[in-house]
Amino acid sequence: MSRPPDPLPRLYRWRSNLIQIPAGAIVTAVCGSLALLVSVFDKRGLVQHRIARAWARALVWCSGCSLVIHDKENLNKFPVAVYAANHTSYMDTPVIFAALPFQFRILAKKNLWRMAFIGWYLARSGQIPIDTDNPRATISSLGVGVKALRAGMPLFVFPEGGRTPDGELQTFLAGAAYLAIRAQVPLVPIALSGVYDLLPIHTHHFYPGTLILTAGQPIQTTGMTARQTEELTHKLKAAVCELKKSNKNSLVTS
Repeated sequence: MSRPPDPLPRLYRWRSNLIQIPAGAIVTAVCGSLALLVSVFDKRGLVQHRIARAWARALVWCSGCSLVIHDKENLNKFPVAVYAANHTSYMDTPVIFAALPFQFRILAKKNLWRMAFIGWYLARSGQIPIDTDNPRATISSLGVGVKALRAGMPLFVFPEGGRTPDGELQTFLAGAAYLAIRAQVPLVPIALSGVYDLLPIHTHHFYPGTLILTAGQPIQTTGMTARQTEELTHKLKAAVCELKKSNKNSLVTS
């Protein structure tokens, strides 16, 4: 996928403003309202998660992109794991929800809970907020994540903590590795490609193309201790980097 020209051609800007953004807003409002309604009786979150997947697939469709999933079998090797991907765009979350074939909880920045519909869904469906400005709150949130893993619920994390400004990998925070080690569950690296080009940071116009999600081999944590958190974090980043290279090669040869 080629990088979007700056500025985007008028066709892309008009299509985003007149069709894609309004359609995405309507889908978000409808699915958010439905999720709030069913949360009254859906204590396990199964129906809410199905609504979230429908929302995610609809947003990917509205963006005009096709989503390709490589090595999908690596997403199903373990019933409980921590899944970690590079963070490139606001569209990363819909891609993740559209691609992962099971219910999970996501760790996300606390400020997302202030957003209409999205924040309401996050709160009612048991997602886990992370306050990166407060170290004590971060530790507390990670403790909630460990409990969820031990109770049998998979987790998803963006270890960079925020979107990349240039499409390149940023420093990985230790949260994903810490969670996996504390709960003694595998850590599954995931690489997203094409999503940054679709909707880079500080833009609101879509530049559609092919989105690729590649799942890497799960990294085992059995027997590892908290002292090895940094080591596992480096291993995770190296794995995501290799997967990104594989995605790039597949785009070139396709």
